Amino acid sequence: LFAQWKVQSTFRQASGVPARAGRSGADVARLLAAREGVPVAVQPAHGFLSDHFDPATNSLNLSPEVYSGRSLASLGVAAHELGHALQK
Repeated sequence: LFAQWKVQSTFRQASGVPARAGRSGADVARLLAAREGVPVAVQPAHGFLSDHFDPATNSLNLSPEVYSGRSLASLGVAAHELGHALQK
């Protein structure tokens, strides 16, 4: 429970820091996937911090806050999830 609280707390704090790039989490995930040659679908998911890579469907599922968000937190989570696709 502590770890979950800490992740959520840190995400909420970093969500207030806008990214200079002006891109959304979905934009960054697609950009990085293309740059790395990873054929992955980037799509919205439901729920707060429900972000995950699904190897069965080869899809990157981003929560609304990350998919549309333009904060450092959103970009960081999107890049993290793409890292799972790179490890496949």
